Amino acid sequence: MWAEQKRGIHVNQAELLCKDGCGYYGNPAWQGYCSKCWRERIRKTETSKPENEVHGDGGFQLTFSKFEEKKSVEKGRRSNTMKRLFWGTPSPPRQESSERQEAALKAFQSLEPGDFPGFLKLLRKPPSQRLQSRCTAFLNTIEAYHVVISLSCTQFPSVLFFQRTLVSTGMCFGFQDLPVEKQSDLVQDFYQNITVHFNGLPEAQVSQMMEHIEKLIMTRLHKWVFCHDSCDDEQKDLTLQRRIKSLNWVTPQMLRVPFPKGGSDSDPYLPAITAIIEMDAKRAPQDKLTCVSKCSQNVFQALALASSQPANADDFLSGLIYVVLRANPPRLHSNMNYITRFGLPHSLMAGETGYYFTNLSCTVAFIEKLDGPALNLTPEQFSSYMQGRRMPSTPAEGDSQKRARVNHEQLEDLKMRQEKVDKGVRALQEQLEQWVRSVQDKVDEVTAQSALLENHLAESFEKPAVSATDQSVLVLKDDASTEADPGETEC
Repeated sequence: MWAEQKRGIHVNQAELLCKDGCGYYGNPAWQGYCSKCWRERIRKTETSKPENEVHGDGGFQLTFSKFEEKKSVEKGRRSNTMKRLFWGTPSPPRQESSERQEAALKAFQSLEPGDFPGFLKLLRKPPSQRLQSRCTAFLNTIEAYHVVISLSCTQFPSVLFFQRTLVSTGMCFGFQDLPVEKQSDLVQDFYQNITVHFNGLPEAQVSQMMEHIEKLIMTRLHKWVFCHDSCDDEQKDLTLQRRIKSLNWVTPQMLRVPFPKGGSDSDPYLPAITAIIEMDAKRAPQDKLTCVSKCSQNVFQALALASSQPANADDFLSGLIYVVLRANPPRLHSNMNYITRFGLPHSLMAGETGYYFTNLSCTVAFIEKLDGPALNLTPEQFSSYMQGRRMPSTPAEGDSQKRARVNHEQLEDLKMRQEKVDKGVRALQEQLEQWVRSVQDKVDEVTAQSALLENHLAESFEKPAVSATDQSVLVLKDDASTEADPGETEC
C-alpha cells in the first residue's frame, strides 16, 4: 500500500551520525556534529582568533601583546576576588583519606538506579562532604550572578551597596556579557571535573551518578538559564508553533503513517502525543529526555499495532512527525536547546536517548522545511492547502467510526423530534389557555346579557299595570263629564 507512491520521508542511519565519523549521533543544532566534536571545533575557533590578530602590523604587535597580558592578569585578579566573595576563602588542598573515599564509593555503588532521593541522602553524609561542597559552591556562584543581574535595575539600598562594592573591587566584569552559551560551557566543564569523584565505579554507575548530579544542578538553575534573554529561543518557539499550526491539514496518509486496520475508537498515537507535551513541565534535561524516550517508545508500539513486521526508521520518523504535528508541544525549540546546552554529553551521543533525540531534531528540521514533494503534492496543491482553499479528503471509516457516526445521527434525529414535540406541547398549551379565556369571555357575556334581560322583563311587567290604571281613571272622568252636560252633548 505504501509502495504505490514515492515516499517523501526517508532517513538513512548514516545521516544521523556525526560528520567527523566518531561514531556518535550528530545533531542539526550542532551542524551535524556530536556535542564533543562540536565543542572541540568551537574551542579551536576561539583559540585561533588571537593568533590571527597577533600576526598583524609589526609595530602594533608588541604593544597589543602587552595590553592583552595586562588585561589577562587583571581579569584573573577579578575572577579570584569574585570566587572569594561567592565561595569563601579557599582552604589549602587536602588529601582525602582512602577509607573515606572508599566508603563514599561503596555507598554510591549500593544506590539503586534512578533513586534520586537516596542520592541526596548520601550526599549529606560526611564521606560525601567534599562532593557536596563543590556542588553547592558551583550553584551559589551561578545563582549569585543571576541574582545580581535580576536586581541590577532595583533601587534597594542593600543592592546598590553590593553593586558599588563590585565596582570598587573591579568584579563587575562580564556581568552583562555572559550569554547562555558561556553558561553552558561552565556547566559542561563542571560535569567533566566532577566525574573524578566516581573514578572507582564502573562506567554504567558513573553515568547514573552523573545523571543525579545533572538533576541536582539543573533543577536549581532551570529558572535562570531556560529560554535565556541572551538568545532568541522565545522568538523561535513562536515561529515553530505558528508553522506547526499552519500544517494542521496534514493527514497521516500524506505522511505515510501506518495505522491499525479496521479503525479504533481512539488515536493509537495519543500516548506519544501526551508524552511529548509533558516534556515542558520537566526541569532537568534528563527528565525531558525521558519524555522524549517515552514518546518514541509509544510511537513504536503504535507502529507494531499497524503491522506484524518490525518498524523501520522511515516509519518511525513519519510517526514522530505526525505526533509533533498533532501535539504542537509548547516551547519545543527552547526545550531542545536546553537539553543540548545543559544535558550530559553521553545521553545525546549514544544509546536509546541519543537516537530518539536525534530523530526529534530531524523531525523539527523536516517540519520547518516541509514542502509539497515531501508529501507527494504539487507546489500548487501544497499552496492551496496552506492558504485554506483546499481541505484533504476524509479517510475511509472503520466499523467503530461508522457506528459512532450512525449513533450520532440517531441522537441528532431524536433531538430534533424532541424539539418538535416540545414545540407542539407549548402550542397546544397556548391554544388551551386561549380557549379557556374565550369560554370565560362568552360566559361573562351571557351573564351580562341575562342580567339585562331580567331587568327588561321586570320593567315590562310593571308598565302594563300602570297603563290600565290610567285608562280606568280616564273612562270615569269621561262618564262624569257626560252626565254633567247632557245639553251640550245634544248640541
